[in-house]
Amino acid sequence: MTKYRTHTCNELNIKNEGEKVSLSGWVNKKRDHGNLLFIDLRDNYGITQCVIDKKNDLFKKIEKIPLETVIQFEGQVVKRDKNTINKELNTGEIEIKIINFKILGTTKELPLPVFSDQEYSEEIRLKYRFLDLRRSKIHKNINLRSKVISFIRKEMEKYGFLEYQTPILTSSSPEGARDFLVPSRLNPGKFYALPQAPQQFKQLIMVSGFDKYFQIAPCFRDEDARADRSPGEFYQLDIEMSFVDQNDIFNVVEKLLNNLFKKFSNKKILNEKFPKISFSDSMLKYGTDKPDLRNPLEICDLTKIFERDDVKFEIFNKLVKKGSIVRAIVTKKTNSKPRSFFDNIDKWAKNEGSSGLAYFTFEKENNKVLGKGPIGKLFSTEACEEIMKISKAEIGDSIFLACANKKEVEKLLSVARDKIAKDLEIIDQNLFAFCWIIDYPMYENDEKTGKIKFSHNPFSMPQGDLNNLNLDEPLSIKAYQYDIVCNGIELSSGAIRNHIPELMYKLFSVAGYNKKSVDEKFSGMINALSYGAPPHGGIAPGIDRLVMLLANEKNIREVTMFPMNQNAQDLMMNAPSNVDENQLKELSINIVKKK
Repeated sequence: MTKYRTHTCNELNIKNEGEKVSLSGWVNKKRDHGNLLFIDLRDNYGITQCVIDKKNDLFKKIEKIPLETVIQFEGQVVKRDKNTINKELNTGEIEIKIINFKILGTTKELPLPVFSDQEYSEEIRLKYRFLDLRRSKIHKNINLRSKVISFIRKEMEKYGFLEYQTPILTSSSPEGARDFLVPSRLNPGKFYALPQAPQQFKQLIMVSGFDKYFQIAPCFRDEDARADRSPGEFYQLDIEMSFVDQNDIFNVVEKLLNNLFKKFSNKKILNEKFPKISFSDSMLKYGTDKPDLRNPLEICDLTKIFERDDVKFEIFNKLVKKGSIVRAIVTKKTNSKPRSFFDNIDKWAKNEGSSGLAYFTFEKENNKVLGKGPIGKLFSTEACEEIMKISKAEIGDSIFLACANKKEVEKLLSVARDKIAKDLEIIDQNLFAFCWIIDYPMYENDEKTGKIKFSHNPFSMPQGDLNNLNLDEPLSIKAYQYDIVCNGIELSSGAIRNHIPELMYKLFSVAGYNKKSVDEKFSGMINALSYGAPPHGGIAPGIDRLVMLLANEKNIREVTMFPMNQNAQDLMMNAPSNVDENQLKELSINIVKKK
């Protein structure tokens, strides 16, 4: 109880009938029924309906009060009539008969409605974010975010982890995204960088002898906005452990995410023991290393089929001879679908920039398997039977085929898989489907230069006999790197770290770094690892993406309190902004204007 309120706007119920109370909040909505004026009073916790009779001397004054005025009502709790009970509100069985009021804060004309969650332009929502945050859905999302972070902290402490803070002002990273740079006043001409992630620091914490670290860590990257990534800054659950292999990390993360998602969502978890899928299998079956396992469709390779003499699909036959591959998606029991269903998917594929998706259906006539559809007659019975065996198709199923180079086929079929599943309505929206993607390749070819480069995290431990790695065939080396994925969204990458300096020099040399350049670019890390480092590894799930999933939101701005727009601008605080000339001089900075 304070001088402004005896209860919150979500607290009163039938047990309080007859009590004199004081409530404070915002005027959310008004409804004038002639003789009675109803006012929904809103605070952080909920809504309470207040009512005043036209005979009351205060009626006309309250009637004129605009929405979003901050007000204090004194009144008596009365029971609602049965036919006016609002079951959607915790306070829905009662209302407050207004005795007195006091305006605590006035308001100007509103640039957007607060009592409604209707869509509004991004520019208005972000410029007036303090108003946008009053709206019911996003207000609940931000409160959910707070509760999620609090829950994670308690869980991590239960698992024996301690939270340590790492520096915000640090050195620029030679790898990864663009840094945000901060000029140093005391060291003219030199710059700090805001951390893209606490990666090196958390490894140094392990080298320092601490065993289980976590942090709700702010990270800063100067990169373009996406639906699942804010420009500028984001938060992650940073985890690092000593004396572990990747399965030890999997066990901790699976336990945490199972508990977290059961606590804050009513959706089911498809597999509480998360499946482990190798990178190569994921690219084959799903065309991506971020598969949505709620989708039952899988991709299969049919390249060899087009080397047969009894397959007369000449376009694919010729492309396969030139090195292209053929992969396919089977849809179950779709022989009854109209021709337009298949043509629309083919048309969609062409709009995606491909040559389209060929298709036919498996039928049986006179005990013979036949292909029915635009290209079905180009496949013999034996070829159809072989395709069915490879793809696990059955009579009445249909098949969509794509032919191109490996990357193009993977890119097309990964999105085609989602498109077809949505059209067939076979994705269970009431599920969370987690999985681990493991066994990433240590290296890959750079498409532009043709040179060998690290494919993932260069500080990861390679798999196999460390004393006999075949560095002459680097593309065959796999790493202890892993991603955690849920419903097609990558929540985090992680790895077992390479804690052996001699091995690190060898692995970097394959990617074109000599010992001198490694020492210069990663001096702090290499130096620390030279003084007795334990085997260690970690992961860092994104807080924003976890809350997005739990709140069932598609855009990260809906779970971020004060996000920037697509151009990395804070419209509310007018950032970035020009600074005073004296500030620039103090920092030894001169701005050169582009011609």
